[in-house]
Amino acid sequence: MTIQLSVSCRIAEGFLSKEEASMSFESLADLAVAAGYDAICMRASQIGVQSAPDAVRDARRVLDERGLNVSMISGDFNIVYNNDRGPDCLKNITPYLDLAESLRAPMIRVCIKQPDDIIQAQAAADQAAQRGLVLVHQCHVQSLFETLDEIEARLQAIDRPNFGLIFEAANLEQCGQEYGVAAIERLAPWIKNVYLQNQRMTPDGSITLETWCNGPVTIDLCEIHDSGGLNFPSIFEGLKKIGYNGPVTVHQSAPEDENLTALEAATQTAKFLRGMLERA
Repeated sequence: MTIQLSVSCRIAEGFLSKEEASMSFESLADLAVAAGYDAICMRASQIGVQSAPDAVRDARRVLDERGLNVSMISGDFNIVYNNDRGPDCLKNITPYLDLAESLRAPMIRVCIKQPDDIIQAQAAADQAAQRGLVLVHQCHVQSLFETLDEIEARLQAIDRPNFGLIFEAANLEQCGQEYGVAAIERLAPWIKNVYLQNQRMTPDGSITLETWCNGPVTIDLCEIHDSGGLNFPSIFEGLKKIGYNGPVTVHQSAPEDENLTALEAATQTAKFLRGMLERA
């Protein structure tokens, strides 16, 4: 499998704090290169639609100097928080299209919370198509993309070739959904990006997350290369079966383990994932 390995700016964020970056973008880019990644998945904690033009140009320079691509942008904080203002991006998609073009990113993450958002998603996708850009929505709790049935129905309703899915197994597991080979084959027509993060579902987990379909669930975070979490071999088997060749993005927040640096976590994760790709 020839796949672009991408690391999210989330590695420089806390799990529940998505606005304050723990390192500069230049340091993050250096980390990506040192750990063996091909691209960065951009988030507003580093560069978003709120960023000054000079900051965007500086980020592009940093990327070019290091030979890094941008796999996708999440252009504002409301999108990544998945809050009620998340779908606002669909009402005025132009700044997000401009940012994606400036960073040479092929994809833009958006947010859909209510059925009425679907019409705006169609219009935004039509605008994006004029620039050759793709809009994507993540499998995410408290959105219209919680369950496999919902995800398939919403994507069929949007019915735009440039509107696709960020396949994200952890959120599917939180919603009580299957996330292995069968799920990937079912959603194959729409999968444009793959987010990977790891967790252990446990009744006394340290983090409680609310879902619409499955009520509150509790999890413990763990590194992607740790055992006892998601079934990653099943995920990569599914990706191989559908001939997936898009980005695989490490969507892991900053390490919880104080003895593990962000660089160490990113390096170990990249090694683990490249091993998975080679075996697949």
